Amino acid sequence: MDGETIKGETITLRKATYTKLLAALVIVAIAFSFTGGYVVGNSSVNGIPTTGNVVAQPTPAAPQQPTQPDAIQVSADDDPVEGQANAKVTIIEFSDFQCPFCERFYTQTLQSIRKDYVDTGKVKVVFRDFPLGFHPNAQKAAEASECADEQGKFWQMHDKLFETQSAWSNLDATAAAAKFSEYAVAAGASKAQFESCLSSGKYASEVQKDISDGSSYGVSGTPSFFVNGVKLVGAQPYSAFKTAIDAALAK
Repeated sequence: MDGETIKGETITLRKATYTKLLAALVIVAIAFSFTGGYVVGNSSVNGIPTTGNVVAQPTPAAPQQPTQPDAIQVSADDDPVEGQANAKVTIIEFSDFQCPFCERFYTQTLQSIRKDYVDTGKVKVVFRDFPLGFHPNAQKAAEASECADEQGKFWQMHDKLFETQSAWSNLDATAAAAKFSEYAVAAGASKAQFESCLSSGKYASEVQKDISDGSSYGVSGTPSFFVNGVKLVGAQPYSAFKTAIDAALAK
């Protein structure tokens, strides 16, 4: 009898203990469901700092507004201009006639800019020389374009030099100069005047001034452009220029 009583009390005690434990687990589960993690003093739960029994929620960051690139003042100097003088947007290009990426811009992008913006009076393009030292004929090609400009034939020479880049890029200096003379004469320039100009190095310092100016604006490679002072680098697709031009026109 005593043994049964003890046994019965033991069973009752175990049941009571189990019931309390179950109730405690239920409370913990409910607390977990409300907090989304364990809350312990001032520690962090799931990477979120907590204070007491309150989970501190991170403050949402304010949305970042897109920033427009800074425009800088870039001089057009007295270099050749294509387009109307009063065009709202000016593109200043620093370029190298022997640079394949400059040729790519001429072939793939400039024609569309001319058609959509230059010919409609919205944009003017200024060409400034930036021949790179590792292009052996680039300096003389730049001087040749200046000599052609002296006779009012710059843009004809500009286009021809890019269209025939592969024909003169790898020639020696004498053969390259002969090619440049051929192109100038085909454009309507005086052969004697052109050749005298080119052989004398008359515009070598003018070309070097363009390089110096470009370097002061942060130009380090070609082609580099400034669309109303906003820099755009490389043989970018037409869409990139359209975006930059339209943004400038909208101001």
